[in-house]
Amino acid sequence: MAQRQTPYDILGISHTASATEVKSAYRKAARLTHPDHGGNAEDFARATLAYETLIDSEARTRYDRSYGTKSSHLRGGAPAPETHDPAYSGAPGNGSMRFGTGGSPPSATSATSYLPPLDQLGAADRATSLRKVHGTPRKRGIFGAQARLARENRTVALLEKQLLSVLPSARLVNGLHAPAGGYIDHALLGGYRLALVHSMMLPKGVYRWDGAHLLRDGKHIAPPQLSPVVHQMQRLFPELNVTGWTVILSPDGNLHEPVIDYARGGEPGPMNVLNVVNAVKLVRELKMFLGTGPAPHVVDRTILARLLGGMH
Repeated sequence: MAQRQTPYDILGISHTASATEVKSAYRKAARLTHPDHGGNAEDFARATLAYETLIDSEARTRYDRSYGTKSSHLRGGAPAPETHDPAYSGAPGNGSMRFGTGGSPPSATSATSYLPPLDQLGAADRATSLRKVHGTPRKRGIFGAQARLARENRTVALLEKQLLSVLPSARLVNGLHAPAGGYIDHALLGGYRLALVHSMMLPKGVYRWDGAHLLRDGKHIAPPQLSPVVHQMQRLFPELNVTGWTVILSPDGNLHEPVIDYARGGEPGPMNVLNVVNAVKLVRELKMFLGTGPAPHVVDRTILARLLGGMH
C-alpha cells in the first residue's frame, strides 16, 4: 500500500517550515500543477488544500495535533478528513472547498467558497472578501483625465452589470499600480484566473487586429501596452492564469461597435497575452475565461488581499 501523503509531503517542505517557506513551496507547486499551465487538476487541488491547511496557523495546529490519525491525511489516495474538523468542513455556508468528493464539480454559478473560510483569520477581512467591487477610477495627472475617467467608469459599469451579476465569485479591483510602474485600470479575479482590462474610446468603423497590431484603413493604432504588465503579474501570481484585454468602446455606447476583424492568430483566447475586443466580445470572452477555469466559485482571500495591496 502506498504511503499516505501529508500536506508537508505534497508541498515538499519540513514540519518546521515557516509561513514564507509554505508560500514559496505552494507557488512552485502551483506552477507545476495548474491545469491552465499543463498540470493536473487533482494535483493542483491537493496542493491548494495542503497550502490552505499549513498557511493558517490554527488549521496547521489542529493538523499537527492530529498527525498520524485518519483525519491527518489529505484526500486523494487517503481517507477523507474528519468532517467535524473546521479546517476541512464541507458543511453548507462555511465557505470552505471540498476536493475529491463525488458529484459534479462546482461551477462559476455555484455558491461562493472562501479560502480560508470566512470564519477563520485571513489576509482579507470578512467584509472585504464579500465585496465584489474594490476601488474606483481615480485621477492621475491633469492631461486627458476627464476622458480617461469617463472611459474607465463606463468599463466598470459594463463589468458590474454584465459579468459580476452572473459570476458571483468574481471580484473587480480598479486602479492598481503595475509592478514596474504605470497603472492597471481594472483587474478581474475569478477563481484562479486573472484578467487585466484596459480600454480605448475609438470612432465607429472596422478595425483589424492580428495579435500584435491594431489597424484602421491601413493606419496603425497603438493599443495600451498591456503585454509587459501581464508577464509581470504572472510572475507575481504564478498560481493564476493571467491574461490582458483591451476593450474598444464606442462613443455612443453601442456595445457591438466598433467592429473588429481578426486576422489568423489574432482571435481572442485564454492563452493570449493580449486580446483586443469590443464591449460585447469582452463580456462574452471573459465569461468563458473566468467561468471555465479551475475552482471558478472560489475567492482566495490571500490572493485578493495581495491584489488590493497594489491599489493606488
